Amino acid sequence: MLEGWEWLIIGVVAIVIIMWGPSKIPEFAKALGRAKGEFSKAQKEFTDAALTTETAPAAAPKQTIRTKDEMLLDTAKNLGISTDGKTREQLTEEIAVKAKLLGSENA
Repeated sequence: MLEGWEWLIIGVVAIVIIMWGPSKIPEFAKALGRAKGEFSKAQKEFTDAALTTETAPAAAPKQTIRTKDEMLLDTAKNLGISTDGKTREQLTEEIAVKAKLLGSENA
């Protein structure tokens, strides 16, 4: 025996046939199929994008990361300080002295 919701489906189908006629039913079914396909495609793309975002490594910076020693050497060279045979501490001290001298000249 048919229950309430089954009669409802039969009634809706009957109304659709009466309103649009039998020739429109295949077009309606195609439109529903395309809509379902588009929805499934968008859902899959969203899921793939979410997985890609979670598993992708962080983008590498465009600049190369310089070490402290490289920055120290570059700073010394830019200030005109010779770096040959000097330790990190010696270079740091000379850079500090040179910066103080340059600061007092500009003041």
